[in-house]
Amino acid sequence: MYTRSFNNRRPKKYLFQSHYKDTGSSGLGRRRPMGRPEKRIDPARFINKASMTEDNENFTPEHKFQDFKIDQRLIAAVVNKGYKIPTPIQDQIIPHITNGFDVVGIADTGTGKTAAFLLPLINKILQNSREQILIVAPTRELAIQIDQEFKFFARGMRISSVYCVGGMSIGRQISELRHNYNLIIGTPGRLRDLIGKRIINLSKFNTVVLDEADRMFDMGFINDTRFIMNEMSRGRQTLFFSATISNEIERIIKEFTKNPVRISVKDRDTSKNVEQDIIKIGQGKTKLDILNNLLSQKEFNKVLIFGRTKYGVEKISKTLFRKGFNVESIHGNKNNSQRQRALGMFKNNRIQILVATDVAARGLDIADISHVINYDVPATYDDYIHRIGRTGRWNKRGVALTFIE
Repeated sequence: MYTRSFNNRRPKKYLFQSHYKDTGSSGLGRRRPMGRPEKRIDPARFINKASMTEDNENFTPEHKFQDFKIDQRLIAAVVNKGYKIPTPIQDQIIPHITNGFDVVGIADTGTGKTAAFLLPLINKILQNSREQILIVAPTRELAIQIDQEFKFFARGMRISSVYCVGGMSIGRQISELRHNYNLIIGTPGRLRDLIGKRIINLSKFNTVVLDEADRMFDMGFINDTRFIMNEMSRGRQTLFFSATISNEIERIIKEFTKNPVRISVKDRDTSKNVEQDIIKIGQGKTKLDILNNLLSQKEFNKVLIFGRTKYGVEKISKTLFRKGFNVESIHGNKNNSQRQRALGMFKNNRIQILVATDVAARGLDIADISHVINYDVPATYDDYIHRIGRTGRWNKRGVALTFIE
């Protein structure tokens, strides 16, 4: 196992300067300006023992999938997906969505959240073939992932989707939008562009999902999102999902929803399944030395490494490749096909290591990541929460390590 080189459980605070934050989304996000006050994150917040409780393992839902008021074809698709019982967020929120209520779902990724809103929304389309639904996500990776899951559940049902995201050909998206579709999945900046060009008319859209809303607003998309929401019907159904709820998010919830049903399946900031620890870089050692030693150990079989900048991530990736590791990188200087290829290789276990900027920290559902390593300390504690949320998913144990110099 790795060794920790700190002397007590409450080390001194680590001070770092916040510079531009690399969203890595090729124009999808708004960069945070320099000159913000320096932020401090107490490294003690990066230390937390995993707690694989019996309550987690023996969750008993109130419903079976067959109990939900959804089409039997969707029940069959759920079975094909390998789901046996609803997860807590699915169990509690699907009935409220099918009954037409606005909802606020507070849940991490990896909890079955995407299926929790897709299943009742596909059912809504099956009941009315003219139904049009909008799903807004912060990054193109998440939007594409939602689209892929939609296509799985809706296979053979003659309903269609279009994803509209930045960093990809707008011409192709405009062409697809000229055909019939039931669902648009997009990022706020690209959606606003298409609405401005009068390619998308939201006046007939009666349902909207804001997924990973906290990340969306953190990336500077609040004005784009407000513009999009104002283009929609006042009588719309709004489904609002967020992993964290701040005072700002509460204000947005009041602005965008009507008497929403609130469902929270979180009782702490980070997953109980994730063993969190720090690794202090001792004198005479470098982070690359420590990283090389860790990755050579057997249990580090599927590792996601986070760096803060595009340049730094690429440097780490190339160094590890020269040392003989199977590694790829994703960041804002990679085009979409390069990023999707790297993600596909990582998902399919063709590479051991993926090095990424925070573009990968939200929403991506990659199975069986054994370790998350914060090579660079995250800019905020919320960023930390979402980085380490890539491991310990679906009630499996994971490990998150943060390097401290």
